Amino acid sequence: MKCTRCCGLMVADDLLDLQESYLPMWMRALRCVTCGNIEDPLIHQHRAARRAKTTKFVGVSHAPRIFSRPSQAA
Repeated sequence: MKCTRCCGLMVADDLLDLQESYLPMWMRALRCVTCGNIEDPLIHQHRAARRAKTTKFVGVSHAPRIFSRPSQAA
């Protein structure tokens, strides 16, 4: 698999989370050998939700706004 940031090699890695819980929690994720980018299923889910939110607005075309100068009183 290729890294989404640098297209480097992704390898399976076991990670230990010490900060988010009172008990150490192990999780398996993919880590890029080149840049250190970490991807796991939760990260993929959040990125997909963000992409879905932004692509919703891409196809919308807005009517051009035409501003006219106010008429000057003589």
